[in-house]
Amino acid sequence: MTPDDVTPQPANPASDHTLGYLGAADDHEIALLEALERKVRWLSAWTIHNANHLRESRDGLKVGGHLASCASVSAIMTALYFHELKAEDRVAVKPHASPAFHAVQYLMGQQNLQKLKDFRAFGGAQSYPSRTKDGAMVDISTGSVGLGAAFTNFAALTQDYLRLKGMTPTSGDPEGADRGRMIALVGDAELDEGNVYEALMDTWKHDVRNVWWIIDYNRQSLDGVVNEHLFRIIGRFFRAVGWNVLTLKYGSKQMAAFAKPGGGALKRWINNCPNDVYSALSFQGGAAWRKQIKADATDDGALHALLDSYDDAGLHEVMTNLGGHDVKALLHTFKSVPDDKPTCIIAYTIKGWGLPLAGHKDNHAGLMNPQQTAALRESMAVPEGAEWERFAGLPFAEEELARFIETVPFLKRRERVMRAEPVPVPDALTFKRAERGSTQEAFGKLLHEIAREGGPLADRIVTTSPDVAQSTNLGGWINQRGLFSRQERGDEFKARNVPSAQKWVKSHEGQHIELGIAENDLFLNLAALGLSAKLFGQRLLPIGTLYDPFIQRGLDAFNYACYQDSRFILAATPSGVSLAPEGGAHQSISTPMIGMGQPGLMSFEPSYGDELAVILRWAFAHIQDEEQGSAVYLRLSTRPIDQPERRIDADLADQIVKGGYWVEPPKRGAKSAIVYIGAVAPQATEAFERLRADYPDAGLLAITSADRLYNDWQRLERARLDGTDGGAMAHVEDLFEPLADDARLVSVIDGHPAAVAWMGAVRGHSVAPLGVETFGQCGDLIDVYRHYGIDADSIEKAARRML
Repeated sequence: MTPDDVTPQPANPASDHTLGYLGAADDHEIALLEALERKVRWLSAWTIHNANHLRESRDGLKVGGHLASCASVSAIMTALYFHELKAEDRVAVKPHASPAFHAVQYLMGQQNLQKLKDFRAFGGAQSYPSRTKDGAMVDISTGSVGLGAAFTNFAALTQDYLRLKGMTPTSGDPEGADRGRMIALVGDAELDEGNVYEALMDTWKHDVRNVWWIIDYNRQSLDGVVNEHLFRIIGRFFRAVGWNVLTLKYGSKQMAAFAKPGGGALKRWINNCPNDVYSALSFQGGAAWRKQIKADATDDGALHALLDSYDDAGLHEVMTNLGGHDVKALLHTFKSVPDDKPTCIIAYTIKGWGLPLAGHKDNHAGLMNPQQTAALRESMAVPEGAEWERFAGLPFAEEELARFIETVPFLKRRERVMRAEPVPVPDALTFKRAERGSTQEAFGKLLHEIAREGGPLADRIVTTSPDVAQSTNLGGWINQRGLFSRQERGDEFKARNVPSAQKWVKSHEGQHIELGIAENDLFLNLAALGLSAKLFGQRLLPIGTLYDPFIQRGLDAFNYACYQDSRFILAATPSGVSLAPEGGAHQSISTPMIGMGQPGLMSFEPSYGDELAVILRWAFAHIQDEEQGSAVYLRLSTRPIDQPERRIDADLADQIVKGGYWVEPPKRGAKSAIVYIGAVAPQATEAFERLRADYPDAGLLAITSADRLYNDWQRLERARLDGTDGGAMAHVEDLFEPLADDARLVSVIDGHPAAVAWMGAVRGHSVAPLGVETFGQCGDLIDVYRHYGIDADSIEKAARRML
């Protein structure tokens, strides 16, 4: 176990031998909570047993369920949900504790029995808590370890952002006592994830408040037992970023034993025992504890006498009574949190506590066999046939338990999924055409105009970026709207008359949240901001910017944000090999495929500023559409190109949003067309003009969203299989309808060509897909485009070869 950290620890729970119990629960309530903990542990085990041994298996696959991880946190979750949590609190439950979470919700009447019986089956309770699949009972989805914990930091930042701007009902409390806590129940092995430390650093910079991380310190990961001194490293890192750190190591039974003759020696033995030995003895039981401790302290008569005062079962109960399994100790520690600063509680536990696989190093995926489950049922006094009964086997009347649960603070609240009115979006955004420009430049100017004009849309936009605000053209927006900060701070360069294009003032009123160079943090921040309506009842319209190739650095968190159905706009720029001088490290290739393949996301890649103005306006409305909306990804470019002088009418705007339009429509029966996306529009246009000299029937097609075209087509294809299409045609089918059946297409994109190559399947046309399939190169556009075969000559050559 290793000795205590040198930092003073909080008082352990009350007995006659401690500094005093701080919790509000009396002995009777603690007894009720301990009974509910046993029921949570039993229901978790029975749910997993039912899924693996009783429910029909039609495919022979193991179902699993992480039984040991549930037992590890059953007391922590009981103390939280049935006593400590307020209605305003939000919780991220560690992924592997999903059955325990659903057991708690079942006892509270928030989960139905059939969902438990269908755990890990289609439509049943989910393997890992999911906002979108489990419903309102889940505040924060977890699954990819480390992300749920880190999300709570950014949820707290979002709450601070709203509160300090006077947007929330709790804003009237200057001390923040009526604010919710963002609480993460974290497995100790989750702290191996690098994104955890990025999140701690970035949110330290913003001085977040009202965050708790409760570490389930069972000292076991999937493959084995963790390092002896991990708790020291955990504590030191959290303290380094300004967190309170409370270590809960001993339960009340251990504290009582320490107060007896020989107790000091027992405590020293516990502190010095290696983690793997402690785990092994937890599995072996009382006789093994007795033998090992006596062998390690052969001459300590007082310690031997203390051990001999317990039978084997009693000794095992004392030795496994770590703080994270002791309801009274937990309540005491929760009340020991001194202020609203972020707090880390390191709660010592045993993985698989109270089960026959407790402490075993192979218990992560372990299951109990039917005989072990039957023995556990008997030990829990659950009658056979009453395994699913909420209160069967508990030493209290059902009516008393039901009344107690009805009064828990956590259930005294509004709906857990809150609602917010939509933010009005104008019919069109102000767009000032330039003769020449890039989509990145247009993006910055559009936001600048929104900021200048003001109004509800401007006031609800919040931007964020991982230290690339200037290089992604957010400078004008920030100049007008400022940087968000808890503490107000002026621009020292301006105050000292040092010329700078950036006039950035920090204050509560700021609308840009600046992050460090951490793409995971960007997506977690967007995830929290994009759920502000549902978590806090106030709608924000988040916009994040980053370099397009670095989407891949934050892809796990990006996927996590979309999985939670968070709504935001991502402007990724620059993109492709069009950033020619930067070379392969900063040139993106596969991101168009990511945009198409990511659920919960709609991606666009406009070529011109006026297209972007239409798309951005649509995106502001789309991310607010509760039924059909999603997050939106804009793949933009720094390449300046000549801008078309045209009026975009309603029909053209509609086609831009649907994903594509004919720049030069083909004549009916045409045999050839060139299809382009994004920054290569000039090359496609030049090749088309050459081709049209010999093939005047050819067409030139602009694709603004391959994603929308593909998904619209596939939606109708599925409907046709069911006979529910009603004869409708997809937009991409309408686009290609004028072409001859044997027409041939050339597609070109500054990205992976597969993003467009699928279009030939729509009406059976041959396609020559041009794009980038290998890492980028330094050079100018002429050399780089020629090297990758996306220059005008290559496009024309491909078109003529096909003809």
